[in-house]
Amino acid sequence: MPNILLTGFEPFGGESINPSWEAVKQLDRASIEGHNVVSRLIPVAFGTSIDLLKKSIEELNPAIVIAVGQAGGRSAISVERVAINVSDGRIPDNEGRQPVDEPINPNGPVAYWSTLPIKAVVKAIREEGIPAEISQTAGTYVCNHLFYGLMDSLASRRDIRGGFIHIPFIPEQAVRHSGQPSLGLRDIIKAIEIAVRTTLTYEADIEAIGGSIH
Repeated sequence: MPNILLTGFEPFGGESINPSWEAVKQLDRASIEGHNVVSRLIPVAFGTSIDLLKKSIEELNPAIVIAVGQAGGRSAISVERVAINVSDGRIPDNEGRQPVDEPINPNGPVAYWSTLPIKAVVKAIREEGIPAEISQTAGTYVCNHLFYGLMDSLASRRDIRGGFIHIPFIPEQAVRHSGQPSLGLRDIIKAIEIAVRTTLTYEADIEAIGGSIH
């Protein structure tokens, strides 16, 4: 049975949980459209995160890789469009590293596009009553770092599709952050499963509005 690799991050920034891992671990060993889901925990660490992801890809040879990360303050499932070749840490990572304007791959391109059908994924999630959007930036912290490392690794692997999804806080986090939006863990899990199913369904993305003026 072919594999699907899902990754989530450990807690960071003073949080006791990270909803990205809480969600993807619930899908570990699930079967989706004849594919076996394998979920892996990724450290919030520049460099180390990419190394672990590459090892997982080599081990599993998955058909699809979807990395998931927490983006506190966002109000919807954010399907990322592009990863950029820079790490610029607003805060130190969990190993104490805080790079400033460092290229992720000094010999790599400025950016990589997601190879997920991002607009089809957003449409499918919205049709299930869950808020979703195309995001034009994955930031410059470890999420973007991992996203770029993923796509850099897949640049020579046209048989593997990959991308990144940011998710909001879950309610138990939002109660500690006044005014911050949240989304229930059940909806997040459902959205990730929809993203997998949609990617298996669509070889090419749909044509739909997904731009932003911000």
